[in-house]
Amino acid sequence: MLRLTILGTAKIADQQHANTHMALVSDNGTVLVDCVGTAIVRLEQAGIPFASVEDLILTHFHPDHVSGVPSLLMDMWLTGRQKPLRIFGLHHTLERLEDLMSFYHWDNWPDFFQVSFHRLPEREKIAVLERDGFRVLASPVRHYVPTLGLRFERADGSRAMAYSCDTEPCQAVINLASGADVLIHEASGAGPGHSSASQAGGIARQAEVGRLLLIHYPTRDPEPETLVEEARTTFPGEVGLATDFMELEL
Repeated sequence: MLRLTILGTAKIADQQHANTHMALVSDNGTVLVDCVGTAIVRLEQAGIPFASVEDLILTHFHPDHVSGVPSLLMDMWLTGRQKPLRIFGLHHTLERLEDLMSFYHWDNWPDFFQVSFHRLPEREKIAVLERDGFRVLASPVRHYVPTLGLRFERADGSRAMAYSCDTEPCQAVINLASGADVLIHEASGAGPGHSSASQAGGIARQAEVGRLLLIHYPTRDPEPETLVEEARTTFPGEVGLATDFMELEL
């Protein structure tokens, strides 16, 4: 079993939508991609055991993507975690996370489990991790701060999904998503550091993906479904809105 569970889809959270983050779940563990709110609650709502999280990938250091990390680490500690946790990200992200955790004096938490930081180079299609018959690749995309887009694929190459993260339209996302079965692309709106739904459709068309799912969209708008019609003006394939707790089989 290998699936991607969307834990949140919102640009700005509301009662029905958490900020954008997701989990890659296999038979032997979970890879959490970004961490907002209270992870222990969100994962349990999705039916994912909290203790199964073995790796955390942080796409960039903005509050709507990393604000829940201190609570994640504390809840793991308070529930008696002993196994190590690996955290992956760019130097810009991990340096700031370490600074943040130092304010909580986490080095003084007794019997704290091992946390290892893995700094990723800012190059396209860097291998982040590989295990359980799948691998995760990362490429720097175009946002306000150094940011990673991700590609999740089976080790045999039979299926792949890509996630743009927060970005303007850029060649790196086209390269990362090339030929993927699904592209999960942000649709915050056109402007510096972000993309509109029609721009997301254009990226999906150029990458020749099978399906486009829009994420990180303005859920507080009265009719976010209109974004699907907007994306269809530039992408001829299947288009949909990602929804909280949506599951995608990989």
